[in-house]
Amino acid sequence: MSKEEIEFIGKQVKDMYGTYIGKVIGTITDIDGSVQTVGVDCGSEGLKQIPFEQLVVQGAFVIFIPRWRLDAQRLLREKGLTLRRIRALIDIVSENDDMKEDAELIHEKYKTKLLTLDESEKQIKDKLEQRLAELDGQLKSIRMLRFDAKLQNKSNEISDAKYESVKTHTVEIIEHIEHERSEIASIQRRITDLSVENLDQAQSPKDVHSAAVSYLGKVENSTSQPKTPVTAGEGVGNSNPPSSAPKPVAIGADGEEEPQDSDWLKRISSS
Repeated sequence: MSKEEIEFIGKQVKDMYGTYIGKVIGTITDIDGSVQTVGVDCGSEGLKQIPFEQLVVQGAFVIFIPRWRLDAQRLLREKGLTLRRIRALIDIVSENDDMKEDAELIHEKYKTKLLTLDESEKQIKDKLEQRLAELDGQLKSIRMLRFDAKLQNKSNEISDAKYESVKTHTVEIIEHIEHERSEIASIQRRITDLSVENLDQAQSPKDVHSAAVSYLGKVENSTSQPKTPVTAGEGVGNSNPPSSAPKPVAIGADGEEEPQDSDWLKRISSS
């Protein structure tokens, strides 16, 4: 194992929003020595094996990155690049009609890729909605607990100090939940910005997705002899573990990684 991988052992684990999850007690490695999963003691929930790619060392802590965030980042990068490639393909053919035959050689690849990404996008949207529902349930439970503590305080069952302690901790948990809800909402907007109705209208009077499908269909019909389709590139769902733990980054609307760090690092550092 590398030095970075060994640093995981013994560290406390927090999620990206500051909530403590547990403590790393060991790792499971492959035959080549690479880390597959990290064992985290989560108290009453027992030992959890978390994929190595979902953890990253940040100072004295190990930060847990939710799966939905990694999947959404991958989708934004790949769909943004695919749509830019399709726009470039359309531009090339519109500028030089003689390039149609060359464009036909790769059109199947991008058609297949776009369909794969559309299906992945639907699955990720469903995951995000499911997570938002879970967070809403947690908020209701926390607010109920805080209100009940207030009732106990007013009825002289608990002291003012105990009530303030409950209030402080519940406010902290609510802040963590609101940070995650805000992050999910931001990613949902970015995914929407990549959808066909929100692409750059100035570049084409029709949306790029429809233009691409229309153009690629014409190219396919105009060919005199059937061509062997080019195999689509690797799909979004493939999960080959990276050689090192990924560092979460901000993703722009076009799928490009923004140079500035996300504010989650500031939240973790101040926790």
